[in-house]
Amino acid sequence: MSDATKGPKPRKTSAPAERLKLALFANVRQELLAPASAIKGYADLLLEEARKQTLAEMLPDLERIASSASSLLEQIDQVLVIDTDVAVRTAESLADVQSRLRHDLRNPINAIKGYAELLLEELEDLGGEPLRVDLQVLLGEAKRLLLQLDLIVDFSRGGHEKIETDSKSSAMVAEFVVAMQPLPSDEGRRQETGRILVVDDNDSNRGLLVRRLGRDGHQVIEAISGRNALDLLGSQEVDLILLDLLMPDLNGFQVLAKIKADERLRGIPVVIISGLTDMDGIVRCIEAGAEDYLPKPINPVLLNARIGACLERKRWRDRERQYLSQIQREKDKSEALLLNILPAQIVTRLNSGEELIADGFENVTVLFADLVGFTEVSSRITPARLVEDLNRLMSEFDMLAQQLAVEKIKTIGDAYMAATGVPERRLDHVEAMADFALGMLQVLEIHNEVMATTWKIRIGVHCGPVVAGVIGKHKFIYDIWGDTVNQASRLEAMSEPNWIHVSAPVAEALRSRYRLESRGTVHLRGRSDVQSYFLVGRQ
Repeated sequence: MSDATKGPKPRKTSAPAERLKLALFANVRQELLAPASAIKGYADLLLEEARKQTLAEMLPDLERIASSASSLLEQIDQVLVIDTDVAVRTAESLADVQSRLRHDLRNPINAIKGYAELLLEELEDLGGEPLRVDLQVLLGEAKRLLLQLDLIVDFSRGGHEKIETDSKSSAMVAEFVVAMQPLPSDEGRRQETGRILVVDDNDSNRGLLVRRLGRDGHQVIEAISGRNALDLLGSQEVDLILLDLLMPDLNGFQVLAKIKADERLRGIPVVIISGLTDMDGIVRCIEAGAEDYLPKPINPVLLNARIGACLERKRWRDRERQYLSQIQREKDKSEALLLNILPAQIVTRLNSGEELIADGFENVTVLFADLVGFTEVSSRITPARLVEDLNRLMSEFDMLAQQLAVEKIKTIGDAYMAATGVPERRLDHVEAMADFALGMLQVLEIHNEVMATTWKIRIGVHCGPVVAGVIGKHKFIYDIWGDTVNQASRLEAMSEPNWIHVSAPVAEALRSRYRLESRGTVHLRGRSDVQSYFLVGRQ
């Protein structure tokens, strides 16, 4: 089996005694770092505030406090080294470490305490009264740490030979030791693998990374410079980028900025790998979008863990994008279906949470159209042919309505109902409906030339006020009601085949631009005789 196909080597583990030592160190380190970090934090705050308020006489002592706080943190780091791959100070006994801590940490703590007490005594004379509260908190932290130092660094609390669990502190140590137990060999974890772009101008660094990643089962692409990396990303898909910072043409920070500015690339996780360890540079990279920052020389175990975590997060983000895309597609389908049933304006109102859609319109033109002799024709042809013919004709009417911005209300069997002036008001509602009615006759004529069945149609048009809204929760539609609707329906019933029968108000609105013929007086059901007209065409 080649190295490229082998799985990752098992992680080195410490012997039980070393793991116990690690646990004790971790516990003591945690208890020391908490107050030490608080002291350093308050020292920095006090320095910032003193500079802001130009308290020049306080600055020297505050700088000494901050320096001592930094020294305290460094001492803790130097003595309590925790490294899970290397035996932990095997040449140094726990007693020696305990003695060093008690001795070495007292000096910076005493310095912090002494300078803080001096400043508090002179605070009023120095004009630093606004700093009193923070200075008192800092001094309190230093005093408590000094008093508790012997107890904190007492390793015997964990039990060198046996861990006792009769206290919260020792229980934490016990839990840590259990957590540090190596996995049994038959419980190997699934290692995420992916397509990784390695960007480094140094052949040795890049070669080692490529070799290691290939051995762990990853597909690796090499880029010898920042520009080369961007060129490769333009044509290839990758799951993760390992990016060096110091490169001659484009440095790593510039490459990172270009990646995060690109809509297609910004989702790819980027891990910065560099020999630079200054905190400002690390912070800038993280703020610019880097997923992580690893120092050189690279710890292989840490690198493996970071790659696994980044790839897993990317997989989840990719799945999330797929799910969101799928949801959007389903939403678009639903929206399209709604737009086939309801006007766009009404869909928007329903989606915004409006439950009752009801509006009054004063100036609306309503059209009814009905195929003549539909029942007789339908009895002579097959159902499939009837539906196909009817669907084709009504679809052509629908296309004409869309072109003229006429609102189709519904079809009822072989009848077609449309309106203008709803749900959006328009000044030319009568003219728009006249053009639609004339267009329906033209569509029907063309339709009859290519289809075996010859249809005729009656059309009625009236204008006036209506009420419009959405009725029902299941198979709902946008509908209109009122006397205007009823009169348009009756005008259609009294029309002649392939004629457009309009009321006097419609004729009056169209007279200057359209040709009309008087129908004379007609009797509409439920009303007295009325004057009506046939719309013939445009002037």
